[in-house]
Amino acid sequence: MNPWILLEGLELLAQTRYGALGAICLLLIVGGAKARNATCTALGATLFAILMLQA
Repeated sequence: MNPWILLEGLELLAQTRYGALGAICLLLIVGGAKARNATCTALGATLFAILMLQA
């Protein structure tokens, strides 16, 4: 299975359930992982966790 298909599905789920901020958080997580930037990944994960706790 192509990982990009899974990523698009996760992005769509985050966007429909958590709005645009959820998609931005997912983009930060994936972009940080691709660039091997731990700060970006941690920021995206933290924001996404806060968003999930509020929902």
